[in-house]
Amino acid sequence: MSTDADTTPTGPTAAEQVRTVLSRATSLSLTTAGQDYDLIGLHSVSERGRITLHPGPDSPLAQQALDARPGGIAALLEFTDIAPTPLRDRVRARVTVSGGLAPTGDGALRLDTVRVALRTPAGATRVGLGEMALAQPDPIALDEAAMLTHLTDSHQELMNELLGLAGSRLPRGMIRSLPLALDRHGITLRCEYETGHCDLQLLFPALARDATDAGEQIRRLLLAPRGCAHHPSPS
Repeated sequence: MSTDADTTPTGPTAAEQVRTVLSRATSLSLTTAGQDYDLIGLHSVSERGRITLHPGPDSPLAQQALDARPGGIAALLEFTDIAPTPLRDRVRARVTVSGGLAPTGDGALRLDTVRVALRTPAGATRVGLGEMALAQPDPIALDEAAMLTHLTDSHQELMNELLGLAGSRLPRGMIRSLPLALDRHGITLRCEYETGHCDLQLLFPALARDATDAGEQIRRLLLAPRGCAHHPSPS
């Protein structure tokens, strides 16, 4: 007989991860034929995941797009997801999006996406365009950095309590632990050792609806009986 615990996923899908990375990215790296650009604050993402660039009218990129053939210019965009806490290795994911850039008539450049790929420490995954259009960013995405930074700076005692949920199942010899990620499914802590690290995912009792609810889910997690779902993953 199935239960909620059986059917509730333990993490976001690849498409949801992509949409989450795009939703909070403030910069990207763009490669076109013979040109590389670092764009900061010059892109937007629609509700269906379509990417639009907003270069200045006098920028080399805008001129390159105007001079291109009717199909636009081939482009590769890379978004890097960085943990907000001072870990050794802060890169959590990279999203690459390829397609053609074409002027929209109002000074912007629309990306007609052909391929989307997600790379995480677990490996690389190609994400279907239909999946990406239907997926939604995590509801905590825009609040995650502030929440994890506050947890790191002001609540070491709470970090110790969260680590206590793993009991003796974490490898010995940990040097320090910092929060790595927070989403509607739970919170992930990174435990660093002399060499390597172990990521500990602590699943919430229920999916969090927003940042306020995530705080409540952390409280419920600490009050739950020991032995609730957690997933240490050495790296």
